[in-house]
Amino acid sequence: MARPLAHDDVFQAIASPVRRTLLDKLSNREQTVHRLAESFDMSLPAVSQQLAILKRAGLVTARRAGRWRVYRLNAEPLREIGRWLDTYQRFWNARLKALGEDLKRFEKQDERWR
Repeated sequence: MARPLAHDDVFQAIASPVRRTLLDKLSNREQTVHRLAESFDMSLPAVSQQLAILKRAGLVTARRAGRWRVYRLNAEPLREIGRWLDTYQRFWNARLKALGEDLKRFEKQDERWR
């Protein structure tokens, strides 16, 4: 089965805890890079670099507001990842259901031997 459309760069972008935290912060409201950088023990250029990676992956957009650059979350690529993960969720649900049925059968067999 071919993997759905989630792009490799989206997976790489969310691999970083810093970038995931940036996405979490942007899920509440759009923010400037200065506001976002306040939450990290990182330089402003380092936070900007992380935002650039998220922007290339399509996870954030940026707009100018005067002399500020304001970032906003674009969650659509995350939806693609969710669809991709759903395949594995169904797989594990089926496996766990089968395991539960096997355990019930073994329990019944064990009761007969007592």
